This record gives sequence, structure tokens and C-alpha cells, in this order.
Amino acid sequence: MKLILKLKQFIVFSQLSTWFLIACSVGILSGIGSAALLASLEWATDFRESNLWIIALLPFGGFLSGWLYHNYGKTVEGGNNLLLEEIHNPKNIIPLRMATLVLLGTTLAHLFGGSAGREGTALQISASLADQLTKIFKFQPRDRQILLMAGLSAGFSSVFGTPLAGTIFGLEVLAIGKINHNALFPCLIAAIVGDRITLSLGLHHTAYRHDSLIPAINLMEIIYAILAGIAFGLAAMIFAKTTHKISHLFKSKISYPPLRPAIGGVIVALIVWAIGSTKYIGLGIPTIVNAFEMQLTPWDFAAKIGLTALTLGAGFKGGEVTPLFFIGATLGNALSLILPLSAPLLASMGFVAVFGSAANTPIAATLMGIELFGMESGVFIAIACTMSYLASGHAGIYRAQHIGSGKYHFMPIQEELNSVNVEHQDPLSPQEITK
Repeated sequence: MKLILKLKQFIVFSQLSTWFLIACSVGILSGIGSAALLASLEWATDFRESNLWIIALLPFGGFLSGWLYHNYGKTVEGGNNLLLEEIHNPKNIIPLRMATLVLLGTTLAHLFGGSAGREGTALQISASLADQLTKIFKFQPRDRQILLMAGLSAGFSSVFGTPLAGTIFGLEVLAIGKINHNALFPCLIAAIVGDRITLSLGLHHTAYRHDSLIPAINLMEIIYAILAGIAFGLAAMIFAKTTHKISHLFKSKISYPPLRPAIGGVIVALIVWAIGSTKYIGLGIPTIVNAFEMQLTPWDFAAKIGLTALTLGAGFKGGEVTPLFFIGATLGNALSLILPLSAPLLASMGFVAVFGSAANTPIAATLMGIELFGMESGVFIAIACTMSYLASGHAGIYRAQHIGSGKYHFMPIQEELNSVNVEHQDPLSPQEITK
């Protein structure tokens, strides 16, 4: 018996050693890819803000991005949903062109003034680069699933500088209510290495100040945090549903794909001209920072929801997460006018809670909040992320996300599956969702 146990442990350590090297490779590739993305977006943002006339060319940028995908990227147009589908049901190696096209498309969106993020781009770059290792190691489907999950973790970690949240994100995003622990070790190593590589290349992440005193935890403070969490969840639901509806509208009314972002670009450019401000386009980092430092206009979150849903729904490339940070932080800032919690605390709660509910990843969001804002606010962040996740229903930014188990213990699983079918534009059967 002892000999058998020793043999099993030898096999375990042998496999862990192999996956350590693979995960390090994934982290290195992801870190380099995220560094390239962050550098390109920094350049695009600086150029746009110094040459505001370029926003008038947003329709041209949208057409160019749409034309590139229409002619060269049909196999990778699914973006993050394609990644999730490949993890759920591995079939084809993700083409390397996904990394090139999404990097170029996202840079064009930010250069010309679209309202988009960067997380989706980082995930696609990381996973597509990681999947090229399948050609070298001849991974079987199960091992390839773990490889792609490690790619998601590394991409998320390296673009935001949050390795713990990145680790759990790669495990949690696949299915609502289910985490696959088999990939925990590769995801952790890939996330840590990816973050370190990006930092070693001279790229730095935004620091968000959170200097306010954290109140003692008592019944009233818990109630206030719950109320805030519900508001964050409703905002996430509105964002996800609005984005999906705009996407459905553009696809149903405009048959030629490159025209969709071109027409969307005309509308976004006119809105920016009408309001006379660029605070709601691009990543919106300055406004996010201000949400922790001063009182903002209470409608900032709504404006960002509208412009980002329009930009992404029309077909521009980019991520949703940084705009969700913007929406959450500014909504938290606005809630400080009616809830007796400080604006910085509510901004930090909203920052992660709106993202966590829109992506259906409340544990990753909670860890991200602790990594960014400290353990002192951890209880408030956890309450906000949990309530936001529950309040948002099953509307989410990833259509290919499955249901692993129900959100609500008091609701039969079949009713929850039916709610997902209603919220998807393309209905899925319960078998397709839970397979």
C-alpha cells in the first residue's frame, strides 16, 4: 500500500512539474501580449486626447475594423464567446490571427474615440497565443481545456495586475455557479507569471486611492451594503441586456458587417460632439480615479452604459470590464449622495461588483477588490459583489457561459434555465446550457 501511495505521489509531482513549465510558458506569452496591448492603448489614448479632431473619423475606423474582420477574421469573430465554447467543447485550435486582429481592432476603437475596454482583448490575445502550444505538445481535449483556462487567467491578471482574481476568473467564468479545481494550479502559475512579465516590461497599472475610514460592521452598514449591491447588479443587468439588444438590432438591420461599426461610429461621434466631452469614451481611467477623490455628476454611470453598449453592440472590438469599472465606480460615487457610506468605499464596491455581476464571477470580483483596495474593505466588497451577482439575474456579457448550478437555492433549476433561454437572443436548450 505504501509503495502504491508513493507511486501515485510521484505521478502527481511529475504532472505538476510538467504543468508548471506549461503554465509559465502561457504566462510569458500572455504577459508579452498584454504589454503590447497596454502600450498600444496608451499611445492611442494619448494621440486621441491630443488630436480630438480624429474622433470625427470614428466611422472610418469602425468600417476599417469591420472590413478586416469580415475579410480575414470570420473564424475568430466570436471573440470571448469562441474561447468559452472551445473550452466547453474543444474542436479547433484558435487561429493565431485572433491575437493580431483583436489587438488592431481594439487599438482602432480607442484611437478614434469608441467607448470600449481591454479585458476582452487581453483574454483573446492570451488564449490564442497559449493555444499554439497545442501544436507543440499535442494536447488531448481535456489538457487543452486546462491550457485555455490558464490563458484566460493569465490574460486577466496581466492586464489588470490582479493575479489572485485572474486565477479565479479563469476557473469561474466558464459556468455560473461552478468552479473546476482541476485547473487551479496551472491558472495560478500562469496568472502570477503573466502579471510579473507585464510589469518587468515596464508597464504599470493604475493605482486607485482609497483613503477613507472603513466603518464598523453592524446591522445598518450591512443593509446599506446590500442596497448598494442591488443597485450595482441592476446596472450590470441593464448594461448586458442593452449591449445584446443593440447588437441584435444592428445585425438584423444592417446586412453588410463593416457598415455596422461605421454607422455606430457616426452615432457615437455625434454624441461626443453634442456633449462636448471625451470623458465617456475610451477606457475612462481619469474619471474612475476621480470617483475615489471627488463628487461626480450622478449620471456619469448612465452615460457610460449607453456609449459603451452602443460601441460594442455596433461591432467595435474591445472589452467590457474597464467600462464596467467606470460604471460601478461612478454609480458608487453617486450612491454616496443617498447612502451614509463614504464615496471612496462605495466607489470601490461598485468598481468590482458591477463587473462581477455582469461577468457572473462574484468570487473573482471580491478577490480583485481586496487586491486593489485592501482587506479592510473586504467585507463590504464581498457583500456588494454577492448581492450584485444575485440581483443581476442571468443577464451577462458572455453568451457562451453555461449554468453549472442555479443562483438561487429556492428556485427550481428548470426555471433558471428558462430565464437564460429568454435572455439570450439565440435560444439555447437546457441540454446545451448544462452540457
